[in-house]
Amino acid sequence: MQKKLTSLAVMLILLLGGCRPPTVELHLKALDETPRILVMSAYNAETAALIKRVEEQTNLNAAGHKFTLGRLGGKDVVIVQSGISMVNAAMTTQAAADYFNITAVVFSGIAGGVNPSLNIGDVVIPAEWGQHLESVFARQKGETWDPGLFKSDYGSYGMIFPQPVEVLRPGTNGLVYDQIFWFKSDPSMLKAVEKLSEQITLDRCWMKIKCLSTQPRLVIGGHGVSGTAFVDNASYREWLYKNFQADAVDMETAAVAQVAYVNQLPFLSFRSLSDLAGGSAGANEMLVFGNLASENSAAVVTAFLETWSGPTSSPVE
Repeated sequence: MQKKLTSLAVMLILLLGGCRPPTVELHLKALDETPRILVMSAYNAETAALIKRVEEQTNLNAAGHKFTLGRLGGKDVVIVQSGISMVNAAMTTQAAADYFNITAVVFSGIAGGVNPSLNIGDVVIPAEWGQHLESVFARQKGETWDPGLFKSDYGSYGMIFPQPVEVLRPGTNGLVYDQIFWFKSDPSMLKAVEKLSEQITLDRCWMKIKCLSTQPRLVIGGHGVSGTAFVDNASYREWLYKNFQADAVDMETAAVAQVAYVNQLPFLSFRSLSDLAGGSAGANEMLVFGNLASENSAAVVTAFLETWSGPTSSPVE
């Protein structure tokens, strides 16, 4: 009898161990059911430039953030400040997607200029964003660097060998593992911006106190790169342009683009150049032109929302 009970117990354990737990989908309670475009920025000046343009404002607090609901450029929006850098940007984008009925994601803010043909004040709207510090720090062998199995399509900056990001997203038969370097902006959103290029004039002066030497312009298409480092180094800036043909470098956009990709949300980013990421002869200009750049970016975002008819497709194939 004892042996029989033991055998039954073993069989029961094996059967239970072989059963897969059921998949349960959990949904957070939406704070607002209205379909809205998420408009994000990283820090105070950028957010203030947006919020002062919002009509019919309501504020809600969730996930440690203040979300401002209202209308911007004639569209229903929710505006939130993410905080600076990649993790903050990713967390905030996902929180907004969890708590609100988000139909598209727009980022507005400042950036460092990488392309030597661009100037402070220009507003860039790249077609693709990559993460320049998603990388392998290679071993040194003599006077060279050996990344081992981790080759790079973009060369290296000393020991730093850039890599694509492994992105997990839900698929029909389970998780899908994508290897992505460039996260694409939504084509319909880019097309809407192209209509603005001859219709909008950007400010050249901040409160008549400090003026740029050249008239700012819109630059549509090309590449932007993001990473966890504030770039103020001429040599690294040159490398970013040579290897990625990047127009701008910042600390948030590619992370936001990745979260938008996983959530199948159309995405576009507007970045006004506040400095040259170490390319100027003097000190970094961000504190001088940051407010002007924030205002120009917010002005272009508002004009874009007035022009864009709304989301028509998903960026994930």
